[in-house]
Amino acid sequence: MGKAWLVASGKGGVGKSTVVSALAQALARQGMRTCVVDGDIGLRDQDALLGLENRIVYDLVDVSNKECRLTQALISPLEQPNLSLLPASQFARAKELDPKAFRRIIAELKKQFDHVIIDGPAGIERGLRGILTAEYDETLIVCTPDDVCIRNAERAVFTMESKKLPRPAVIVNRLVPDLIEAGEMYAAQVVAQTLDLPLMGEIPEDQTVYRALITHVPLMDTDCEAQRALARIAQRMKGENAPLPDYGRQKRAWYHKLFRRRIKEVKRIDR
Repeated sequence: MGKAWLVASGKGGVGKSTVVSALAQALARQGMRTCVVDGDIGLRDQDALLGLENRIVYDLVDVSNKECRLTQALISPLEQPNLSLLPASQFARAKELDPKAFRRIIAELKKQFDHVIIDGPAGIERGLRGILTAEYDETLIVCTPDDVCIRNAERAVFTMESKKLPRPAVIVNRLVPDLIEAGEMYAAQVVAQTLDLPLMGEIPEDQTVYRALITHVPLMDTDCEAQRALARIAQRMKGENAPLPDYGRQKRAWYHKLFRRRIKEVKRIDR
């Protein structure tokens, strides 16, 4: 029996879907049979992130409505047979997904895969509440290190706990070590302590992530610090030990300190 992971966020724009696709690829490349379920009905994006947008015939709502079999809706990249995607419907609405049918789908996927990762819709509206099920073994919150995102993450945690889901662990994304060292950005440990959640992983801000996205190169095929951070999180999802790098707190070599970029000062515009 595999393990089902719900990945959520308190708001959009924190990099949740990119994190989900990268973690799924990392797990698949480490030999794990992995399935991504795009739970954002009407706003699917995992197909584009995994390079499968031209392969979709059936989707999650079709399976829920028994218009096709589950196996007919699952698609895999040709070069990654261990990885499968159950895409969301692009034109349906969240209320068209039957919660009982969704629970049965997740239960069936857990029989077929080692890890089932559900990319939940951002926020705490009906889309998220409609896919909250007792079939989840673990839950994760993706959060950026700012007050607005932390506050919204707290609301998402409350919503999940009200449905008796496991208490989430947090992944802190888009950390800038220079800003943390300057005292202008929260460190990942501070975010986790503020939310009173265990820290699952931390990912630095990395321009390579966006460049990979716009050039349609899988992030896990790139050589960058964000890729290595995501690979470590995938190891923890497997139950393995992987050190937390503590971006912004580790001791740097003297030449890194000497030649690091100056932080641009924030100035108000006089009106």
